[in-house]
Amino acid sequence: MEQKKHIHFIGICGVAMSALAIAFDEQGWQVSGSDAGFYPPVSDNLKRRGIDFYPGWHVDKMIAGGVPDLVVVGNVAGSANPEWLYAQAQKIAYLNYPQTIAKYFVASNSIVCAGTYGKTSTSALMAWILNEAGLNPSYMFGGLATDDNFASARIGENKTWSVLEGDEYKSGRDDQGPKFSHYSPTHLLLTAVQWDHADIYPTEQKYLDVFSNLAGSIPLAGLAVVSENAPDEVILKFKCNLIKYGQNSGQFRYHDVTQNKNGLEFYIKADDGDYKITTPMLGEYMAENITGCFALAVSIGVPAQTIIDAIAKFQGIKRRLQKRGQVNGVANGADIYDDIAHSPAKANNTLRVLRKIYSDGKIYAVFEPNTGNRQKQTANGYDNMFQNADEVLIPHLTKIKTDPKATNQPLQGNELAELIGRTHPIVKYFEDDQKLLDYLKQKTHSADAVVFMGSHGWRNMIEKLTQ
Repeated sequence: MEQKKHIHFIGICGVAMSALAIAFDEQGWQVSGSDAGFYPPVSDNLKRRGIDFYPGWHVDKMIAGGVPDLVVVGNVAGSANPEWLYAQAQKIAYLNYPQTIAKYFVASNSIVCAGTYGKTSTSALMAWILNEAGLNPSYMFGGLATDDNFASARIGENKTWSVLEGDEYKSGRDDQGPKFSHYSPTHLLLTAVQWDHADIYPTEQKYLDVFSNLAGSIPLAGLAVVSENAPDEVILKFKCNLIKYGQNSGQFRYHDVTQNKNGLEFYIKADDGDYKITTPMLGEYMAENITGCFALAVSIGVPAQTIIDAIAKFQGIKRRLQKRGQVNGVANGADIYDDIAHSPAKANNTLRVLRKIYSDGKIYAVFEPNTGNRQKQTANGYDNMFQNADEVLIPHLTKIKTDPKATNQPLQGNELAELIGRTHPIVKYFEDDQKLLDYLKQKTHSADAVVFMGSHGWRNMIEKLTQ
């Protein structure tokens, strides 16, 4: 009997890395992994699969089941990481995360979903649609589907199609280029491009440049499906067939959007008529994302009715306006949402959606930005971004790695509160989590909504608030 190949993940506890680990486990590999710590739901997913993982960096544990045939090196692997040093010294084959995707997932028809926002939702929905259409793609998206039976990554049997989330963040510790530069797209779904990740792209132009390079990389025989909101500078770089979508222009336009707490209903106008779309997902921006997926799927030959049926069944992604319960766990408590809106622009979009749904109540926004949006050069981007929240609450911010010698240190919680307070009347900073929760329990009513927005964990605050 042929011995299983062994793959080890340094930094297995991230959503994306754990999804890769599970995908390789399904392919029959022996999988192991290490990380600084483990938290649900990732740890639960790994346990369910029986994958061997442990906290810390221990060479003896890494090779306990035999020396790995391949090591996937996450961004957590610093130059002094003993497992990483061992892999190099023993000349073990190693790849970073996007290199692993490129080698084992990318198919001859490579669909990449990219953009400042919407890339996780669109890549997940495109993978779902192609699955429902029987195309059995390889796929990867950097989130967790609300449907636990729909894994975040899979190496498909059919090597004709792949669907990949095209992240513009750096590929690895020693590779500052965007992840999507590894995925050889033949088909691109591009949502709006708006400056983000100031820690990697210190100017707006540098950010635009990576998307312009992506646009120019699509082969002449390929296809780009592009939002009407994408900047002209990027659009002009496409030399392939170009299809636009949006609300106001393009070959595919969405209109007559209605929404409530149970989801969305709208229409997509195409050359051959109007198509009615229903989805349990929230947010008018999801109408735009769905329209892009519809346009791309139809253009590659998936029947329109198959797409419509797939959209109606897709429950969405966790932490994308995911309803988590009510305050105190009672029916007359304020609704609680969890959303990964970690930038002021994304927070603005999320709050705009909730304001339409909770027009008769108050919205309490608990906000923590990502690392890039804690840089002081992003300060002006916060102005007037929280107008649809009645109150903005800043928790104790997650500690991030900084250079103590650097002139500009990241924003702290009290500084962020002052910054947002320039254009918002009620902004409060809470150094203590329990005081923040007590405040919400005291202030909120049944018509209200509480939304936690940010990319970091919430130290079980949501769970405590729903109890």
